[in-house]
Amino acid sequence: MSEDLLRRIADALERLAPPRGEPADLSAHPAYHWDGRTLAAVTTFAPLPASLIVGVHRQKEAITENSRRLAQGHAAHDVLLWGARGMGKSALVKSVTGALQAQGLPLALVETTADQLASLPHLFALLGKSERRFVLFIDDMAFEGDDAGPRRLRSMLEGGSEARPANVRLYVTSNRRNIVERRQDDEDAAVNARDVADDRLALADRFGLKLGFQYPDQPAFLEMVAAYAAHFGLDWDEADALAFAHQRGGRSGRVAWHYAVELAGREGRSL
Repeated sequence: MSEDLLRRIADALERLAPPRGEPADLSAHPAYHWDGRTLAAVTTFAPLPASLIVGVHRQKEAITENSRRLAQGHAAHDVLLWGARGMGKSALVKSVTGALQAQGLPLALVETTADQLASLPHLFALLGKSERRFVLFIDDMAFEGDDAGPRRLRSMLEGGSEARPANVRLYVTSNRRNIVERRQDDEDAAVNARDVADDRLALADRFGLKLGFQYPDQPAFLEMVAAYAAHFGLDWDEADALAFAHQRGGRSGRVAWHYAVELAGREGRSL
């Protein structure tokens, strides 16, 4: 296929693609969404109050301090929040951002997905022009062993030509401690298994702050339930809460929230 024909095909595809919309005002909104082409304001940004996120006190303190440093223009880490499902990793990122905004700090949240990694250099170019500070939030990230994404993200986090600007830090959540899948058969088959293992760990090592989340014990779960019940004025029973968790296969922050929804529903109320 000739170079001229390839160029004409590319031009035709470009004409068919929808035009990039004008990006939202980066000084006017608390949160934004990046779809790979356009930065749009999030009109329904309503994070939970920080007081409702309990049972993860150490993690909350660490991410609050790091986010405060970022908002104040000081050195701050990229953050990996990893571990058990339903333990409020994404809720914590949004809650801390909202709390610092309420204190008047120039911090905003930008949400995107792992599918948009290739478009992040364009997003960085937009955000880097602003005087504001941004948490670039990617939720539920995971890569298989042969995925090209980890190397692309590694270059953005540290030292690559596409690295994020100084006013942007990446906050990533993952159920995997190292984000990238580790397979024993790959390491067993490798000539140098240590090299394979190190390559799998290289992405997670780029995050200066790594926070683990584990499933709560019974007292911690009941603390979560009590926080929701007190905030919304719900009557609850300890034995009923534990039975609810047992029916759903275990305790977590998400199950505590679902129990609060159940209580409100029983009382004919909305939350």
